[in-house]
Amino acid sequence: MHRITVSARVNLSHVFWLRSLAIIGQLCTIAFVQFFFGVQLPLPAMLFVIALEVAFNGVTWLRVTQDRPESDLELFGQLWVDLGALSALLFLSGGTTNPFVSLYLPSLAIAAAVLPWYLTAWLACFAVVCYVLLGFDNVPLNLDNPANLFDYYRAGMWVNFMVSVALIVWFVARMSRALRQRENALADAQQRLLRDERAVALGVQAATVAHEIGTPLSSIAMLTEELRDIARSDKGLEPYSADLELLDKQITLCTSALARLRSRASSTGSRQAVSEWLGPFVEQWRLRHPHVNFELPGNAPEGLFLDDTVAVGQILTILLDNAARASRDFVTLRATPLPGYIDFEVCDAGPGIPPSLRTSLGAAPVDSTQGGHGVGLYLAFSSAARLGGSIDLTDAPAQSGKGAAGLEGGTGRPRKARGTRAVLRVPVTEGQVGEANPAANSRNGAAAAL
Repeated sequence: MHRITVSARVNLSHVFWLRSLAIIGQLCTIAFVQFFFGVQLPLPAMLFVIALEVAFNGVTWLRVTQDRPESDLELFGQLWVDLGALSALLFLSGGTTNPFVSLYLPSLAIAAAVLPWYLTAWLACFAVVCYVLLGFDNVPLNLDNPANLFDYYRAGMWVNFMVSVALIVWFVARMSRALRQRENALADAQQRLLRDERAVALGVQAATVAHEIGTPLSSIAMLTEELRDIARSDKGLEPYSADLELLDKQITLCTSALARLRSRASSTGSRQAVSEWLGPFVEQWRLRHPHVNFELPGNAPEGLFLDDTVAVGQILTILLDNAARASRDFVTLRATPLPGYIDFEVCDAGPGIPPSLRTSLGAAPVDSTQGGHGVGLYLAFSSAARLGGSIDLTDAPAQSGKGAAGLEGGTGRPRKARGTRAVLRVPVTEGQVGEANPAANSRNGAAAAL
């Protein structure tokens, strides 16, 4: 598994801005002690070191603009340059007697936050060696009034402490937040991978079952056709003609589903206008549940296109099938356009979602109160996520209206608040009706619905 690193725009950009602040602070400190404390500093040498820092920071900025992860050695080199520049400035300003000598610590704290332990150890050794050498050899501070050295040292220590605290808190806190965001993204990716693996496993099983039932289904279709032919001349079978007709339609739906499963493996979806696709989809679905009291209030939105009507049709079929099983006397489908999305709202008047299943529905296959195993709903959630959409399951609000859909027991009272409201939200694109391929539309209109 590849190591997930923080982007160069996170670590290196922080180092760049910290070095920029350090350069500004160094210039301000040199000017302040030179003009207000009467300290005679070797300005040409110190300004040369700062100029090198500015040049190196410019190169760092060019690297930050390249959006590719940095290596540990690259960060190690960045921090090593900072420690080297700090050591050179300290050498020119009193060595270990300089109150800013403890600025080694913020750099080491940053290294410990972003680098492996062995690279941090090398930087720590480098800082210790520099500290020891500064104690033996340095350019002493040249003060106009040496008697004020202790007061100057205390003031410098106070400033140094405040700067060190601010640097450590700012950088380490931001890096910790970036690491937490990376861990959260990794956890989300692992969950999506696990969900996709389950969906793939179910897909393989579905393909296997589809291959196995192909021959029996053909035999059933042939026998049904023979029975329909016999029913035309046999008075004993004549009362069952309507049932045989319905059975033939159901077999046709099953064979079309198998054909769609085979073609789905090699197709990339079909872009079609919602207004052209929704009507044929509803007609195909009603063949599956002819006895369900189904309503499609309102008109389909105009000028909106779905990039994959096959996948959307499969998800809606699962939601509508669940609603039909829960409530045969009240199932509605409503399409509502939103900015960049479209909501397909499916409502029923069934018993609702049991509290014990609210958190697990869609996360894994679960046994339902209608005798199912929740596989279809699990696949619907997975497909919606792959499309960039989502599914929201809630209790349906109270409905009022005519017939069984709005009255309770024929008594004229509005039915009680019950049932389930499933909202499928998927991305759409805007355009003019007719932009999609007409051949693809006619071919996928029937294939989109199960």
